[in-house]
Amino acid sequence: MVYAVIGVLCAVIVGLLIKIHLLRKSAREIAAAFAEKLRTDTNTLISVSNRDKYMLALASQINDQLRELRKQRHKFTQGDAELKAAITNISHDLRTPLTAICGYLELLERTDKPPEVSRYLDIISERAELMKSLTEELFRYSVILADSADEETENIAVNRVLEDCVMGFYATLSESGITPIVSIPETDVIRRANKASLSRIFSNIISNAIKYSDGDLTITMKEDCTITFANTAKSLTTVQVERLFDRFYTVEVARNSTGLGLSIARTLAERMGGSISAVYEGDVLTITVSPENVSDKKNVSF
Repeated sequence: MVYAVIGVLCAVIVGLLIKIHLLRKSAREIAAAFAEKLRTDTNTLISVSNRDKYMLALASQINDQLRELRKQRHKFTQGDAELKAAITNISHDLRTPLTAICGYLELLERTDKPPEVSRYLDIISERAELMKSLTEELFRYSVILADSADEETENIAVNRVLEDCVMGFYATLSESGITPIVSIPETDVIRRANKASLSRIFSNIISNAIKYSDGDLTITMKEDCTITFANTAKSLTTVQVERLFDRFYTVEVARNSTGLGLSIARTLAERMGGSISAVYEGDVLTITVSPENVSDKKNVSF
C-alpha cells in the first residue's frame, strides 16, 4: 500500500515537473516571439508549442494587443507622413509670395520718397528678408525629414570639411568679434559619410555658436574624429541647453531663428550613425559631435 502511494506521488511529481518545464518553454517562446514582432513590425502572430489553455489564452491576448499596436503605429506613420508633406507644401507655397514681396520692396527703394516712408520701407524689407530666410530654413528642414532614404556616402577627410566650414564663416565670425581657437589634426581623419550633410552639421553648429557666444569659440577635433565646439554663453541656462535640439525651440535672445538648426544637425548626424550632445558647465556651452565608431580604422561609418 505504501509503495503504491509513493509510486503515485512520484508520478504526480514527474507530471508536475514536466508541466512546469512545458510552461517555462511556452513563456520563453512568447517572450522571444513578442520581442521579434516589436522589432520587425511583421503581421504574423505569436504561437506556442504547448497546448495549455492558459498559455494559449495569454498568447491570444498578446496577439490582440499586437493588432491594436500595429493599427496605432500605422495611423502614426500615416499622420507623420501627411504632416511632413503639409509642412513641405506650406513652406514651398510661402516662398513664391515672399520672393515677390521682396522684389517689389526693392523696386520701391529705388523710387523717390519722403524720409519717413523710406524708414518704414527699411523696416518692412528687414522683416520680409527675415521671414524669407526662416521660410527657406523650414523648407530645407521639411525636405530633410521627407527624404529619409539612406544618403550616398564616401570616404571623406572630416578634418578638411571642418576646415572649409570654419573658413567659410571667417567673415561672419569677425563681424561678431569672435576669433576662433581651432585645433584640428594635420593628418587626414577618414570617415565614411555624406559630405554635404557633414558640412551642414558643422555649419549649423557654428551658426548656433555665433548666436549665443559671448565673444569666444573653441573648436577641437581629436584623432578619433570626436569634435567639440565650446563657447562662453552666460545668457543660457541648463534648462535651455537641454532643449537646444528640440524642433522649433528657440531661446529668447535668438528671435531670428527657426529653432531648426541644431535639430537638423542631430537628424543628419544620426542618419549617418553619429551623435550630437550638449552640456553646459561654468557658463560654457559645449556641443560634441561623435562618430558611431571612434576607432582609428579607416572606412568606418561617421
